[in-house]
Amino acid sequence: MALNGTWKVDRSENYDKFMEKMGVNLVKRKLAAHDNLKLTITQEGNKFTVKESSTFRNIEVVFELGVTFNYKLADGTELSGTWSLEGNKLIGKFKRTDNGNELNTVREIIGDELVQTYIYEGVEAKRIFKKD
Repeated sequence: MALNGTWKVDRSENYDKFMEKMGVNLVKRKLAAHDNLKLTITQEGNKFTVKESSTFRNIEVVFELGVTFNYKLADGTELSGTWSLEGNKLIGKFKRTDNGNELNTVREIIGDELVQTYIYEGVEAKRIFKKD
Protein backbone atom coordinates (compact mmCIF):
# COMPACT_ATOMS: atom_id res chain seq x y z
CA MET A 1 0.00 0.00 0.00
CA ALA A 2 1.12 3.56 -0.69
CA LEU A 3 0.95 4.49 3.01
CA ASN A 4 3.86 2.15 3.79
CA GLY A 5 7.05 3.95 4.70
CA THR A 6 8.44 6.57 7.03
CA TRP A 7 6.81 10.00 6.97
CA LYS A 8 8.01 13.21 8.66
CA VAL A 9 5.59 16.04 9.42
CA ASP A 10 6.17 18.96 7.05
CA ARG A 11 3.37 21.38 7.94
CA SER A 12 -0.01 21.66 9.61
CA GLU A 13 -3.24 23.47 8.80
CA ASN A 14 -5.60 24.68 11.56
CA TYR A 15 -3.91 22.29 14.01
CA ASP A 16 -3.86 24.76 16.92
CA LYS A 17 -7.64 25.40 16.63
CA PHE A 18 -8.26 21.65 16.47
CA MET A 19 -6.20 21.01 19.60
CA GLU A 20 -7.94 23.89 21.38
CA LYS A 21 -11.33 22.34 20.54
CA MET A 22 -10.01 19.01 21.90
CA GLY A 23 -9.26 20.78 25.20
CA VAL A 24 -5.46 20.78 24.92
CA ASN A 25 -3.97 23.62 26.99
CA LEU A 26 -1.95 26.44 25.43
CA VAL A 27 1.47 25.18 26.57
CA LYS A 28 0.88 21.68 25.16
CA ARG A 29 -0.51 23.16 21.92
CA LYS A 30 2.63 25.27 21.43
CA LEU A 31 4.86 22.25 22.08
CA ALA A 32 2.81 20.02 19.76
CA ALA A 33 3.18 22.52 16.93
CA HIS A 34 6.91 21.68 16.94
CA ASP A 35 6.84 17.97 17.83
CA ASN A 36 8.80 16.78 14.74
CA LEU A 37 6.39 13.85 14.44
CA LYS A 38 7.56 10.94 12.35
CA LEU A 39 5.27 8.03 11.38
CA THR A 40 6.52 4.66 10.18
CA ILE A 41 3.63 2.71 8.68
CA THR A 42 3.70 -0.94 7.67
CA GLN A 43 0.80 -3.06 6.49
CA GLU A 44 0.57 -6.85 6.44
CA GLY A 45 -2.86 -7.85 5.15
CA ASN A 46 -5.44 -6.28 7.49
CA LYS A 47 -2.85 -5.58 10.19
CA PHE A 48 -1.12 -2.20 10.47
CA THR A 49 1.78 -1.16 12.63
CA VAL A 50 2.32 2.57 13.12
CA LYS A 51 5.41 3.74 14.96
CA GLU A 52 5.02 7.30 16.19
CA SER A 53 8.22 9.11 17.05
CA SER A 54 8.24 12.71 18.27
CA THR A 55 10.00 15.08 20.60
CA PHE A 56 7.64 13.92 23.38
CA ARG A 57 7.08 10.22 22.97
CA ASN A 58 7.82 7.10 20.98
CA ILE A 59 5.05 4.52 20.73
CA GLU A 60 4.01 1.66 18.52
CA VAL A 61 0.35 1.20 17.66
CA VAL A 62 -0.78 -2.11 16.17
CA PHE A 63 -4.32 -2.45 14.87
CA GLU A 64 -6.39 -4.60 12.59
CA LEU A 65 -8.90 -3.11 10.16
CA GLY A 66 -12.41 -3.13 11.61
CA VAL A 67 -11.29 -4.24 15.10
CA THR A 68 -11.96 -1.84 17.99
CA PHE A 69 -8.90 -0.83 20.02
CA ASN A 70 -7.94 1.79 22.60
CA TYR A 71 -5.45 4.57 21.94
CA LYS A 72 -4.06 7.44 24.00
CA LEU A 73 -3.16 10.78 22.39
CA ALA A 74 0.06 12.54 23.37
CA ASP A 75 -1.89 14.85 25.71
CA GLY A 76 -3.37 11.84 27.55
CA THR A 77 -6.82 11.87 25.90
CA GLU A 78 -8.09 8.30 25.67
CA LEU A 79 -9.92 7.08 22.57
CA SER A 80 -11.62 3.89 21.47
CA GLY A 81 -12.41 3.10 17.86
CA THR A 82 -11.52 1.46 14.58
CA TRP A 83 -9.68 2.00 11.33
CA SER A 84 -11.12 0.88 7.99
CA LEU A 85 -9.84 1.02 4.43
CA GLU A 86 -12.07 2.77 1.90
CA GLY A 87 -10.39 2.82 -1.50
CA ASN A 88 -6.97 4.37 -0.86
CA LYS A 89 -8.06 6.12 2.36
CA LEU A 90 -7.47 4.84 5.87
CA ILE A 91 -10.52 6.02 7.84
CA GLY A 92 -10.40 6.23 11.64
CA LYS A 93 -13.58 6.57 13.69
CA PHE A 94 -12.93 7.11 17.38
CA LYS A 95 -14.83 8.19 20.48
CA ARG A 96 -13.28 9.91 23.46
CA THR A 97 -13.69 7.78 26.55
CA ASP A 98 -14.13 10.86 28.78
CA ASN A 99 -17.05 12.51 26.97
CA GLY A 100 -18.13 10.22 24.10
CA ASN A 101 -17.44 12.87 21.43
CA GLU A 102 -16.32 11.61 18.04
CA LEU A 103 -12.90 12.17 16.52
CA ASN A 104 -12.62 11.18 12.88
CA THR A 105 -9.33 10.84 11.04
CA VAL A 106 -8.42 10.18 7.42
CA ARG A 107 -4.97 9.22 6.17
CA GLU A 108 -4.43 9.39 2.43
CA ILE A 109 -1.72 9.97 -0.13
CA ILE A 110 -2.17 13.13 -2.17
CA GLY A 111 0.59 13.59 -4.72
CA ASP A 112 3.77 12.63 -2.88
CA GLU A 113 2.46 13.56 0.57
CA LEU A 114 0.65 11.74 3.36
CA VAL A 115 -2.24 13.95 4.46
CA GLN A 116 -3.77 13.22 7.83
CA THR A 117 -7.08 15.04 8.37
CA TYR A 118 -8.75 15.32 11.78
CA ILE A 119 -12.35 16.37 12.44
CA TYR A 120 -13.59 17.03 15.96
CA GLU A 121 -16.75 18.92 16.91
CA GLY A 122 -16.88 20.70 13.53
CA VAL A 123 -13.20 21.73 13.52
CA GLU A 124 -11.03 20.28 10.75
CA ALA A 125 -7.24 20.23 10.77
CA LYS A 126 -4.56 18.64 8.62
CA ARG A 127 -1.03 17.46 9.17
CA ILE A 128 0.93 16.97 5.99
CA PHE A 129 3.87 14.56 5.92
CA LYS A 130 6.66 14.00 3.41
CA LYS A 131 8.49 10.70 2.83
CA ASP A 132 11.56 10.55 5.02
